[in-house]
Amino acid sequence: MLKSKTQKIRLFKSEIWLVLVSLLLSNNPTNAAPPRNVDKIEACEILVVGGGLAGTSTAYEALLAGRTVCLTDITDWIGGQATSQGVSALDETSEQVDSGLFPRGYKKFREMLKQHYGKQNPGECQVSRSCFLPRDGEKILRVMLQQAAHQGGGKLKWYPNTVIKELNITSASEGSSRKLIKSAIAIQHQPQPNTPPLNTEPLSQTIEDTYSYENSSRFAKTIVQFVPAANKKPSANRSADWYVIEATETGELIALADVPYQIGIDARSLYNPSSASSSGDPYCTQGYTYTFAMQATKEAQTHTMPSFYPQYAGYYSYEKPHLASFPFVFAYRRIFKNPKQPKIQEKFGNLAFIKPMPGDISMQNWTWGNDYRPGTANDNLILSRDQIRQTRQLQPGQWMGGLRVESLRKAEEVSQGFFYWLVEGTTDSRLGDGVKQADRNHRYLRGLDSPMGTVHGLSKYPYIREARRIIGRPARGYAGGFSIQEIDISQKNFTDSYYRQTLGDRTYRNLAIALGNTDAIARIQNNAIPTQVQRTRSRIYPDAVGIGHYNIDFHPCMVSSPPEQQGNSERQGMRQAESQTYPFQIPLRAMIPQQIDNLIVAGKSIATSQIASAAYRVHAYEWSSGAAAGTVANFALEEGILPYQLIDQLPQPEKELETLQQRLRQNQNPIIFPSVSILNKK
Repeated sequence: MLKSKTQKIRLFKSEIWLVLVSLLLSNNPTNAAPPRNVDKIEACEILVVGGGLAGTSTAYEALLAGRTVCLTDITDWIGGQATSQGVSALDETSEQVDSGLFPRGYKKFREMLKQHYGKQNPGECQVSRSCFLPRDGEKILRVMLQQAAHQGGGKLKWYPNTVIKELNITSASEGSSRKLIKSAIAIQHQPQPNTPPLNTEPLSQTIEDTYSYENSSRFAKTIVQFVPAANKKPSANRSADWYVIEATETGELIALADVPYQIGIDARSLYNPSSASSSGDPYCTQGYTYTFAMQATKEAQTHTMPSFYPQYAGYYSYEKPHLASFPFVFAYRRIFKNPKQPKIQEKFGNLAFIKPMPGDISMQNWTWGNDYRPGTANDNLILSRDQIRQTRQLQPGQWMGGLRVESLRKAEEVSQGFFYWLVEGTTDSRLGDGVKQADRNHRYLRGLDSPMGTVHGLSKYPYIREARRIIGRPARGYAGGFSIQEIDISQKNFTDSYYRQTLGDRTYRNLAIALGNTDAIARIQNNAIPTQVQRTRSRIYPDAVGIGHYNIDFHPCMVSSPPEQQGNSERQGMRQAESQTYPFQIPLRAMIPQQIDNLIVAGKSIATSQIASAAYRVHAYEWSSGAAAGTVANFALEEGILPYQLIDQLPQPEKELETLQQRLRQNQNPIIFPSVSILNKK
């Protein structure tokens, strides 16, 4: 249709205006106005983005401190890996469980689980001392936040089904290089009238819609603007009006804000000598998993083969001969033991476990089963910085979560296919013929009242083992930016010839120096083979604000694309780093990103190498990092100090930092293990 002269002039003016707006926003690509009016403005002192265990514990501590907290999550459950991701088998070390050295909120969570079931391990599982139903864990966490708000006088503003779409990032003052997040635009979705309830479709079918401003036939959208609230405890020299906590599962906010970060394999160095690459690889991350629940039945069930099953059948395996027992696999992560059935001990080789009985429920999370392990630029889930720019997601209004939707879809299929393999499969990709037998006395649990709380039966969100990880601010000894490295926590003895061959003599000598092994240095200089190139404890950080302890544990990416193809193999060298660790600390420097002063990072996105992150990712660690984040944010608001100012003079004493650490200890949030001391030499 031809336009009138007046219409053409108006169109031209409109186009000029768009160009001017684009130019004005070019220095801050995430700052833009939504295409329609904001429906709601919500004020808070602390905005926590991500309702996983790190985000939940951040909110818990901030509510106890009397703060107004806005908490968002893409799902409708809090608790992350323990609930919405379905990993309701707490990954803990015996040392930490036996000592009871957990943050106060995590300890209370374990106590309330025990009160609810009458026992700490209602699943009688093998993998953990506490296995439970995800839906029950979520209800307990919700009660904990309500109690914290009541006890501390705080206020929780819970925003489920909500994603962050835009960040308003500005200079702290005119001419300053410091930046602050001034506000955030979010989209909350609800089902349209006369449509199925939430959690009917798996994530891959809805995620793109959830990031769109416009209403769809499936979802009605509410556009929310989060802004700072008036500080209840104002400071005369307040430096920031509020704090934003990055607690997402993938490091979504740090990608949206485009602060320095990394993902995937780090380049091999004396700090990460076990790295699988000499140059690094941003596409090879740890595998991720959609968990599901299955129930043992008295009678054999009829199972229909999914149409996509043949595509994935060549991937599934028990992995190792000593694990090739369906009853053991079921019992390993059993999350509910039917109390009406007897406990019968069973053995498979050297493995002893309680025999599965009708009514028992198991959660599945198996490396060569429902793990999806892409590792190339064609199939990786969490997009790299270059990929995000190529897809133009940092342009105004274009952020879509920074994930590859096709990867999510295939991960959902591989998980549903794994159930069929467990009950009907008779092949094993790694162990050959004659190992796998069908076992049809099981049913797949689905429905809104099922353990996962979804119609499709999969977890609401996949269990993410590795996220984008910030590069901390440059500091003494960390010219390129602070980060926790493999050699800071690993118990590995690096005397294996592999290290001398891959690192070279000079780097290997520097490794021995970095670990403080004087005997090893002397032996190397005399061309003798050292007997020990190893730490005797983890690195002690003067800015410690939390603790953790778990092995360096890998679920490696696969070499070829697609990862499920028959005959594919794990990325060579990724398991080289697997090792026990010493009990370790969470330094505050690992939680402070570059460039933005009121953004604090918790959970899987703190500054670590990929190898270190393989230990800094489990339940208790996540809670500890969140407890630290909530305490730091409250302290910064009280004192009118920015978090980086607590550590910018290290290693010189920092009075405010010492006050913060004392508060953490008083609040029963430990920052060091009693067994860790500078007297342990190094």
